[in-house]
Amino acid sequence: MELEGQWWKGQLAGDIYQALRYKEIKLPSYKGQSPQLNLRRYFADLIAIVSNRYRLCPAARHLAVYLLDLFMDRYDITVQQLHMVALSCLLLASKFEEREDRVPKLDTLNSLGCMSSMNLVLTKQGLLHMELLLLETFQWNLYLPTAAHFIEYYLSIAVNEADLHDGWPMVCLEKTVLYMTKYADYFLEVSLQDHVFLRFAPSLVAAACVAASRIILRLSPSWPPQLQRLTAYSWDHLVPCVEKMLIAHDSDVKEANKQTCQPPGQQPGQTGYHTTCQTTTTMPPQYLHQASIQYPQQAIQPSLAPGHGPSSYVSHSATLQGPGAPPHSHPQTISAGLDGKANIPSRAYQVNMHYTCAAPCFDR
Repeated sequence: MELEGQWWKGQLAGDIYQALRYKEIKLPSYKGQSPQLNLRRYFADLIAIVSNRYRLCPAARHLAVYLLDLFMDRYDITVQQLHMVALSCLLLASKFEEREDRVPKLDTLNSLGCMSSMNLVLTKQGLLHMELLLLETFQWNLYLPTAAHFIEYYLSIAVNEADLHDGWPMVCLEKTVLYMTKYADYFLEVSLQDHVFLRFAPSLVAAACVAASRIILRLSPSWPPQLQRLTAYSWDHLVPCVEKMLIAHDSDVKEANKQTCQPPGQQPGQTGYHTTCQTTTTMPPQYLHQASIQYPQQAIQPSLAPGHGPSSYVSHSATLQGPGAPPHSHPQTISAGLDGKANIPSRAYQVNMHYTCAAPCFDR
């Protein structure tokens, strides 16, 4: 589904966008029933690391993680096999989204430092077998829109000259657009790190990335009318997803502050002398519900099929089962050849209930 150039600026942008919105209604359901769900964050990070190493586009990375989520949801996979599955998902996604010369090759994959540190060796036969199993599982259909497919279209009008920064007119629109893009990319990656975002439609997640970025950049209104019209999402639709993103942002900021304030030579968790560090400003939770102070928000119904809303993403009846499996069966057990073993750390995604507003990123 490689889209030529900056499609969101072309004459067919509206048609392409409507086609993506129509396709996301038919996305397969995600139940979150994988026995290895606690390892999901680790393998999502592995896909991100490898995709960054080869400078793959965000659409390929997000599609790879989405394929991994759906596949884990249908099969009971061992830890060793999950490495093969994750990298096969990335290869399939890159073949679908990228040019052929940018698709990672087997020899370069095996030469990566992360592969050698995990004592893993991929084989051509093993990858081909896994790719075929993945394609059969998804019925050879990889046209699955993700939030990364929508984000650029929304960013095209994410910042307007009429926007206010801390209640004052913006001095440099270009600089604001730059920071908006960076924060939107950050929140887009946040949405990859927790399977809870799969309960939202991809277009809604992309819209929430823009809304969360405007909140962090202290732009008002947080959700202007032009974005409502473009996305067909009102502020009330976005609040649950934006809230989760701001919680994750707050957790990352606090973790960064904790590392910055760590005394030299002191181990994490070790108590010694007291240090003074700058703390971030806490944004009251009700700020989320006051985004329409500047402009009254009017509920805009999505101009798609009835029932398409924040919760309709997981309400579709289509399911993916293993080849030959009866309907509504439990996750299947698969086997695939893979050399080596790896010790997988279990990393929980820590969040808390505060919303942090970042330090000023640009001057008025």
